[in-house]
Amino acid sequence: MSDGLLVSEEVRAALSGRRGVVALETSVLAQGLPSPINLEAMRSMTAAVRDVGAEPAWISIADGQVLVGTGEDLLVRLATAGTAMKVARRDLPMAVAGGGLGATTVSATLWAAHQAGIEVAATGGIGGVHPGRGDVSADLLELARTP
Repeated sequence: MSDGLLVSEEVRAALSGRRGVVALETSVLAQGLPSPINLEAMRSMTAAVRDVGAEPAWISIADGQVLVGTGEDLLVRLATAGTAMKVARRDLPMAVAGGGLGATTVSATLWAAHQAGIEVAATGGIGGVHPGRGDVSADLLELARTP
């Protein structure tokens, strides 16, 4: 799957220059927060990361690739209701093969960040356990297995 991983020039430069990089999930923009709060959150989170000298690496899916470092134009598209599918780690192969637009959950974000060499991630929240249904969020499973 790493052939489908595209790391932006900004993220690559920060990693090679040993600057901090923070992976950010995009599902919070596409499915988690309503408009226009989602765009305000995106700009605030980006600014907060940059204010401490680190590079934000928003993770998304577009055109058959996992993007590590998504530009603002695409983030705005993701934030438009109904344009992006919600992509957990288990969904990555289908999302990449489908070639559409996808917003990553924490589980997919952690996977992509680890593949790119990013050691820090931030999120608006993680999935949990739904009692009585045996439903455990992929976020929790990925947190358990990804360094």
